[in-house]
Amino acid sequence: MDKPLRLQPRPSEPAPPPAAGPAGPILFAAPHRAMFLAGMLQAVLVFLPWSWEMLARSGLVAGPAWPWPPGWVHGLWASYGVFPFFVFGFLLTAMPRWQGLPDTPGAAARPAWLLLCAGWLLFDGGLLVDQAGLRAGGLTLVLAGWVLALGRLYPVAFKPGAARLHPASAWLALAAGAAGLLAWIGYALSGTPALARAGIAVGLWWLLAPLFMVVSHRMIPFFSASALPRYEAIRPDSALMALLAASFIHGACAAADHAAWAWPADLAGAATAFWLSIRWQLRRSLAVPLLAMLHLGFLWLGVAWLLGGVNGLLQVSGLGTLGLAPQHALTVGFFASMSLAMVSRVSLGHSGRPLVADTLTWRLALGLHAVAGLRVLAELLPGTPQLLLTLSSLGWLAVCMTWAVRLVPVYLKARADGRPG
Repeated sequence: MDKPLRLQPRPSEPAPPPAAGPAGPILFAAPHRAMFLAGMLQAVLVFLPWSWEMLARSGLVAGPAWPWPPGWVHGLWASYGVFPFFVFGFLLTAMPRWQGLPDTPGAAARPAWLLLCAGWLLFDGGLLVDQAGLRAGGLTLVLAGWVLALGRLYPVAFKPGAARLHPASAWLALAAGAAGLLAWIGYALSGTPALARAGIAVGLWWLLAPLFMVVSHRMIPFFSASALPRYEAIRPDSALMALLAASFIHGACAAADHAAWAWPADLAGAATAFWLSIRWQLRRSLAVPLLAMLHLGFLWLGVAWLLGGVNGLLQVSGLGTLGLAPQHALTVGFFASMSLAMVSRVSLGHSGRPLVADTLTWRLALGLHAVAGLRVLAELLPGTPQLLLTLSSLGWLAVCMTWAVRLVPVYLKARADGRPG
């Protein structure tokens, strides 16, 4: 039987000091610095053309030329080109601490980071000049960087004698992401639509959803115990396994183009996620904005699963559809808001700054929730109003740009408290 855990904050172990020199060594003083910086810049870069596409669909400007269906490019960018930078930065920093190992040296992330960045730049160039070879080559470089990061995390995730549920689940999700990249490379070379659809399904349900659920299950009770008095942290393994099973089932159905039949798993996932939100004391978290950002982000997981279950039931009954509402509740509501919350917290804590969400950070979080709500609403209203789609895209871009301006300088400066890392 699962037992409640009483978690206490673990004192941070000092990271190796950065090498002497200017901005380069500072950027690689800790693994999260370069990865988070790239993730923020990538979020802005990929939403600039997407916002342009939305404005074009509104009839306000001439649209960009896309060699692939724009929705597929959008899904590829988000699933493999934005959120994974944040995930790799977080796991390279946090996973060794989960396993009682020394911190990962920042320079260890450099080879993977260089390949990931070079790969996406090459891929984007292939989009601009419409060269399939450049697109395939870029994705191959991304895969190479991905595999290097996986290799770095493998001995940590599977450390003999250590707990494996969280680290091994995260590693296996990243391994699934490598398979998804192979599908996208196959699509770039062959043009077979089924490969692109498989890459999208893997990216959502076997890569990102498991990763964000694992990190939430591991860290939200831990951070809550650190911030709230008399907090009893509940972290049942069975709940995480239920969520992972639901995600695996949905991904398998989606890859086979039968996502609607995953509705029983979706509803089970919704019940589990809502139960965790209640047991993790969402209401109490609202007193601490930096903590509330995490709890409110996780609440979107229950909403996404619920919408997915209802959508599946409507489809198999022939009564209609909720469109892309479940996917955007998951991606914008859960993935994006949790990224903003977790990355902001890690960036503050690992730069020697107080763990307090200032007014701007809190407003950005609320703004992102509004963007998610707007994007979901656009799917639920008749005809999917283009105005709402355009406003949600521009809102996402505004949040990301402001967030980047706020935090990118942090990654290029030494810690405020003078400690290494």
